[in-house]
Amino acid sequence: MNQIQTLHQKAMDLAEAAAVARLRGTPEQAAQLTRQAFEKETQAAALIANSLDAEPTRSVLHRSAASLAIECGELQAAERLIATALSGNSPLEIAEELKDLFIQINLSQYLKRQGIHIDLDRLQGLVNQ
Repeated sequence: MNQIQTLHQKAMDLAEAAAVARLRGTPEQAAQLTRQAFEKETQAAALIANSLDAEPTRSVLHRSAASLAIECGELQAAERLIATALSGNSPLEIAEELKDLFIQINLSQYLKRQGIHIDLDRLQGLVNQ
């Protein structure tokens, strides 16, 4: 478990550094740091993936890795991480968050296939007003 904690902490440190880089206006550095965070968090999640009794840690690590994957544009990796998390015994709240991430990844592609074109950013702006 110590290796998992170490990888997770490194991932969170890198994600925080990426947020700072975004605030400083250095998107290239932010993207690089986010990718490094994604890689570390994915490694941590892989180490605990088969430990179905390690909840909620198992689901939390997979959710975090999936979120970082989305930020990196690694949508297939995010889907795999979500599926792995949901294949276990995720607590209800975390399972709902994982399902929301899955919808976030797939909704726009689904709507396009149905011939429905919605500017999701604009829609989100209308909802948040």
